[in-house]
Parts: sequence; structure tokens; C-alpha cells
Amino acid sequence: MTERSTRRPATFPLDDSRVTLMDADDDAGRLGRGSIRITPEADPLSMPVVIETALPARSGFRWGTLFWSALGGLVLLGAGLGVTHLVQDLFAINDGLGFLGVGLAALVTLALCVIIVREAISLSRLATIEKLHARALAAIISDDRAESRVIVQDLLKIAHGNPQLARARAALQNHTDDIIDGADMIKLAERELMSPLDIEARRLVSVAAQRVSVVTAISPRALIDVLFVFAAALRLVRQLARLYGGRPGTLGMIRLMRHTLSHLAITGGMAASDSMIQQILGHGIAAKLSQRLGEGVLNGLLTARLGLAAIDVTRPLPFTALPRPALADLAKDLLRKKDEEML
Repeated sequence: MTERSTRRPATFPLDDSRVTLMDADDDAGRLGRGSIRITPEADPLSMPVVIETALPARSGFRWGTLFWSALGGLVLLGAGLGVTHLVQDLFAINDGLGFLGVGLAALVTLALCVIIVREAISLSRLATIEKLHARALAAIISDDRAESRVIVQDLLKIAHGNPQLARARAALQNHTDDIIDGADMIKLAERELMSPLDIEARRLVSVAAQRVSVVTAISPRALIDVLFVFAAALRLVRQLARLYGGRPGTLGMIRLMRHTLSHLAITGGMAASDSMIQQILGHGIAAKLSQRLGEGVLNGLLTARLGLAAIDVTRPLPFTALPRPALADLAKDLLRKKDEEML
């Protein structure tokens, strides 16, 4: 039971000598008789921000990059030399065949140049989002208003191509000048721009987990399960990257998958999934399912955990003002879907 105070409400000026500001943990016994104690309430905006673990920065010379670059150059030189010899042989046989070979070689070269440019733009865009994420974390810690304004402007440029964020962009631009603190400015940008994207990202992860759960539950072969889960994971990561403005290409997808798996390993994703599965088994839900349905639920949970890691990697801003999607909520959706299928 809580103790009721018998002291009646009273008014007093703040400059009164009897007024003492104290924290909640301070001992009130040292105050004299007739003293007035005031305990300020904690400001939610000044609460410490949970900073997520970032991937360790690599330093030193990258021999792997040198190896693959040199190997790619040798492959291109070999391919070019082979095409040159082929065109010369075609000209030796017939001039028409020679010109046809030159035309096809020109088309291949043009397509290759376009692909290289698109992959370079894709990698540059992904690198920009990663740097924006790191800059936002640093700006929240330092509460730098000038840097926060630059970050918000860069974020608006990324979100400019999404018509669903038109109203959110207008609202953010109208309130940017009213915010004084840099951390609050980034939190406002997160609430305005990231909130609808987070809802859609959660839906994408939930749908992908349910699809993987259903297919792996009815699939007759383990090889089909592996191929489908791999394809579903690639599709989910690509959808999340496009949702947050990444637009990855082939090389970008390889980079995103590598970063997602690294993030999953650092944050202990498998351990989180195992604990969730143990909770499900402990509540007796799995006992109502067949063996195949149980495997489907397991694959769906692992896909959902991979999707949550992909959200952390592809999201331009860290989770500070908005709650991070939880695996427990996605597991509830997955189990609810399973219960409906069983009925």
C-alpha cells in the first residue's frame, strides 16, 4: 500500500531559502524542519539514447580488393583479346560477318558500360546511406545542430523520390527551423520520414516470414526449402533496401547480404531466435503442430530475424525516437497465421 501524505498543498516562491532541489536518490533526512524539497522530473527528450552496435571499421591495405580487381582486369583483357581475334577471323571469312561481329561487340561494350555505371551509382548510394546512419549517431551524441541540419537535408534528398513521403517531407521542412537541439531535429526527422517506412518494412518482413513458413511446411524436398529460403531472403533484403532508398544492384546486393549477416552475427540474432523458439515450445504451441509445420515456423522465424537485421542495415537513421521492430511481434503474426491455417 502506498502512504498518503497529510501535508496540504501550498504555494511558495522558488527563491525561498527553505526550498532545496534534490534528486530522487538523495537522503531527505539531512533537511531541517520546515524545509521544502523539490525533485525535478526527468525530461524524456534528455534521456540517454540507446546507441546500436556499429560494424567495426576495417583499416589497412585490402589485399582482397586488389586481388579481385586484378583478376577482373585480366578477365576483361582476355575477353577483349578473344573478341578481337574473333572479329578478325570473321573478316577473313566474309566482310558481312566481320561487320556483324563488330556491331555485336559494340553492343556488348555499351551494355557493359551501362551496367558498370549503374552498379557504381548503386554502391555509391548504399555508401551514402551507411555514412548518413553513422553521421546521425554522431550528431545525436554530440547534439550538433549544424550537422543535424545537413543530415536532415541529405535525408530529404534521399526521400525525394518516394511520393508517399511528400506530406512528411513538407511537415519536416516546416518545423526544421523551430528545433534548436540537434538530437531533437534528427528525432523529428525519424518520426516524420521513417514512421511510414517502418510500418511497410514490418509488413514486408511479416509477409516474407509467412510465405517461407508455408512453403517450407508443404515442400517435399529439403533442397527446395533451401533454394526458396535463399531466394526469399534475397528478395526481402532488396525490397527493404528499395523501401529506404537504397536501390541496390548485383554488387550492392552482395554487399548488403554481407553486412546483414555480419550485423546478425554481432547482435546475436541466432540466440534471439533460439530463445523465441524455446518460448514457443514452452507454451505448448508447437505440440499442436505437425513436424513439418514446426519446421515451417522455425524457418519463418529465422527469415523474420534476417529481415530485422536488414532493416537495421538499410535504414538511413538509427532507432531513437521510434521503437525497433521486435521479433516477438512478428512471431505472434506468424503463429496467428498458422492457427488460421490449422482451423
